[in-house]
Amino acid sequence: MNVLQVSAEIFPLLKTGGLADVAGALPQALNAAGCAVRVLLPGFAPILADLQDEQAPAHLVAPWGESVALRQGRLNSLNLQAYVIDVPHLYGREGTPYEDEQRQPFTDNDRRFALLGWVAARLAAGLDAHWQPQVVHSHDWHAALTGAYMAFLPPQRDRVASVYTVHNLAYQGLFAPRHFFELGLPAAAFSVDGLEFHGQLSFMKAGLFYADHITTVSPTYAREIQTSEQGCGLDGLLRTRAHDLTGILNGVDETVWDPARDMVIPERFDAVKPAGKVVCKAALQQQLGLTVQTQAPLFGVVSRLTEQKGLHLLLGVIDDLLARGGQLVVLGTGEAALEAAFLQCARAHPEAISVRIGYDEPYAHQIFAASDVTLVPSRFEPCGLTQMYGLKYGSLPLVHRVGGLADTVVDCALENLADGSANGFVFNRFDVPDMARAVARSFALYADSRQWRKVSTRAMRQRLGWDRAAQDYLALYRRLCH
Repeated sequence: MNVLQVSAEIFPLLKTGGLADVAGALPQALNAAGCAVRVLLPGFAPILADLQDEQAPAHLVAPWGESVALRQGRLNSLNLQAYVIDVPHLYGREGTPYEDEQRQPFTDNDRRFALLGWVAARLAAGLDAHWQPQVVHSHDWHAALTGAYMAFLPPQRDRVASVYTVHNLAYQGLFAPRHFFELGLPAAAFSVDGLEFHGQLSFMKAGLFYADHITTVSPTYAREIQTSEQGCGLDGLLRTRAHDLTGILNGVDETVWDPARDMVIPERFDAVKPAGKVVCKAALQQQLGLTVQTQAPLFGVVSRLTEQKGLHLLLGVIDDLLARGGQLVVLGTGEAALEAAFLQCARAHPEAISVRIGYDEPYAHQIFAASDVTLVPSRFEPCGLTQMYGLKYGSLPLVHRVGGLADTVVDCALENLADGSANGFVFNRFDVPDMARAVARSFALYADSRQWRKVSTRAMRQRLGWDRAAQDYLALYRRLCH
């Protein structure tokens, strides 16, 4: 089955979050399951630099009159066939894929990412005479116009199905309504039954309304986004499309996240031979100037530093965590106030807290390998890959019971320890006292070294790869095409 995947970023070439991990791993898993997957990406510099075996580009004209070169070749780092939209004026910029160096969204993001959906629809309509997708699978708001453009294509001999995956409903791609008229969509598309959302233009709503099927990245999140609490104003639409909405839990790319094969950590280890984790912990403590000790747990945070991630709750329990003898390592970037607060804590307690602002993929691996507990106290979490990376590396997740965190982490309550299902620590209420109780449970379990090793070993043995998700997606694609 021919599948075109459409996304704004892809690991290992360009990553700002979990979307890139999914976009890089899912095509490989689908190919292994029997699909023929190609990807469509914007022409950001790292992506263009990786493109090899190029064929002559197709030349198109965007709806607003801009010249577009569509390159086709193979992404060397992934050994994956790709189409890359090469418009230097749109994608050759300093900053992140979405923001300038002052962290302000680019003012023409509507054009930059509408182009993804427009080109995807052209490919669905037969732009490439040598390869025709049967399914076009677009990801998040950046690619959400794909379904809208496909819906207004002239009738095709062979129907092409559209699938849209929501990675985070809170980031919707909202623009002023004046931008609608340059997108090349018919006027009827700017309505309540279309892209209009409280007077604005919503890319996300386009994906939810026009795609043949909607998926999101965990079963619990698929239920949560149909409620007013987590529906971000789109819950009514999602409820009307409930029969076309499926939650498929993300997986972990086990070729990247595997402590037995990880070349960037000081010592490899696994569930059978876990001793290397002790070496990794001591090495990181020494590297960061923390007190080298094994008696108390090391807590790790690898996250965007935002309110959504619940990290203000962590600030509320830091004093208790330190009083119990714990240590904390933080890697992330985000809201200035949170960055400053964590940096202040590190300055006040350099022997116990280390904070690095930014993102560093090898360092993230080292944190998971060294830490005993991975903290993910998110207010909401569509899936969360961080807690699954923690499980793979024997760093027990401490999470708020929400979204994919609820689907992957089982609290170390006595009954769960007894039946062998426990693999972390879960708090139910999104407040400091409930998180503090979960932290206290982690210290209590850590004090029982035999029980801790048992739970950590079980966590590392869990099957978290993409195989099951790929089979679920393949079953969905087949259903839509028949």
